[in-house]
Amino acid sequence: MVKIYYDKDADLKLLKGKRVAIIGYGIQGHAHALCLKDSGVEVLASDLKGSPNWKKAEDDGFEPLSAADAAKEADFISLLTEDTVQPKVYRNEILSGLKKGKTLLFAHGFNIHFNQIVPPKDIDVIMVAPKGPGSLVRQMYIDKKGVPCLLAIYQDSTGKAKQIGLAYARGIGGTKAGVIETTFKEETETDLFGEQTVLCGGVSALIKAGFEVLVEAGYAPEMAYFECLHELKLITDMIQETGITGMRERVSDTAKFGDLTRGPRIITQQTKDEMRKILKEVQSGEFAQEWILENQANRPVFNALLKKDKEHLIEKVGEKLRSMMPWIKKK
Repeated sequence: MVKIYYDKDADLKLLKGKRVAIIGYGIQGHAHALCLKDSGVEVLASDLKGSPNWKKAEDDGFEPLSAADAAKEADFISLLTEDTVQPKVYRNEILSGLKKGKTLLFAHGFNIHFNQIVPPKDIDVIMVAPKGPGSLVRQMYIDKKGVPCLLAIYQDSTGKAKQIGLAYARGIGGTKAGVIETTFKEETETDLFGEQTVLCGGVSALIKAGFEVLVEAGYAPEMAYFECLHELKLITDMIQETGITGMRERVSDTAKFGDLTRGPRIITQQTKDEMRKILKEVQSGEFAQEWILENQANRPVFNALLKKDKEHLIEKVGEKLRSMMPWIKKK
């Protein structure tokens, strides 16, 4: 049974008198920085000097610092850069500023779990991971609500790591919605598995396969696009808001019958077996090693696959059709 924590379980005073450095003023970083600042926490913002994120931090009222300076001055270091650059930033900028009793925070467990970052033993290492984009974290905070967060403790040097993590989560509004306790291992492995088999890999492959089957059968690419890609948002929105059963209550009986009888013919036992293989690759570190080596080689496979999919017919057709949709174009 998972533990869930709320405002009553978190004491924001634990961050009083502490400087919190946000390393990486990007998708999550800007939201964390602004919410913590509004919660009365002293925040140091950091990004690459001269970058758009540096300018954004200035526009938001901060006087940004280099990662090295921020890490040196801060008591609490929140490392929110992309996974692929974190080890380099950590080694070159942060490690020298880590002193006994400090806290190092992540929003994803990849680099800790797969030993790309090995912190000293005399600091706290925690994770606070909002289950939503930074823009939503910020908006919910402004609305006096919150986005659910995950909390994990990798290293508890001070004996107060969990309480400090909960204080941070409260500072960004997470405890208003609920903070679920997990581990770096569980968060990392489930996150990678979900991305690869369902959320990104599974969905994009399913969309392209459906599109290709219709086009190969002689149907107009525009019709295939609408039926296999465009209308997906309607379904996923309903699933997110009401669950699978709720979605089925909101579609036609024809769609419902097709769902129940044909869906299992698409996602078969063979598909699940392949999912189990992918999960083992995640758990063993095989995927992590492959991705680390791919980055070290300047991403040849990654870039080739991206280019190939960018040239897929569904992208050409989609670009044309989306130009006819002012509500999408406006966004």
